[in-house]
Amino acid sequence: MNAQNPNTLKSIAVYCGSNLGARPEYHKAAQQMGQALAQRDMRLVYGGGNIGLMGTVADTVLEQGGEVVGVIPTFLVEKEVAHQGLSELIETTDMATRKYKMIELADGFIALAGGLGTFEELYEVLSLAQLRLHAKPIGVLNTHGFFDPVIATLQKAADEGFMPHANLSLLCVSDDPDELLEMMANYRFIDAPKWTRPTWLDTSPEKALHHTPKSQL
Repeated sequence: MNAQNPNTLKSIAVYCGSNLGARPEYHKAAQQMGQALAQRDMRLVYGGGNIGLMGTVADTVLEQGGEVVGVIPTFLVEKEVAHQGLSELIETTDMATRKYKMIELADGFIALAGGLGTFEELYEVLSLAQLRLHAKPIGVLNTHGFFDPVIATLQKAADEGFMPHANLSLLCVSDDPDELLEMMANYRFIDAPKWTRPTWLDTSPEKALHHTPKSQL
């Protein structure tokens, strides 16, 4: 690793919707993301579908001559949504195995607009980073402010003492794919204690009933 780009990003897992969304901007952003990955010779790892934004990103990378690995559970293959033109298609037994296989294959993670599955995958890699189980960069392509509520929720959780404010730096945010990839290339993990002792506990008559991990005392 060099000082300017501490992270070697050869493979990026992209999480995004299996629908195209209500705005054409989401489709355009998915195309731009695919172009940016292909131009940097970064392998795309994604959910293996041929529909929605996920299909758009995959098709764009393939059209640009890039490498695409899809990871998809058997039940979705059977529903005929698996992309049949990929560099490699990995079939898993279930959704949980799919998620961890994608995490294993990726050097970084990017979420585009999407629904429950996209949010689940994004929060999973954020949670694993918080627990120091990986130090890979995580980004969101914030098209049309899509992730503003997520960012606000994370800020609220930190402000209310449920996670350290340093954890807000776990997430790289931009509405431009090139800028986002540059931010991720320069990302540095900030280690912060997960458990903290609230100040109100020291003045509470019930403080003896509460437990704070010994490592934080």
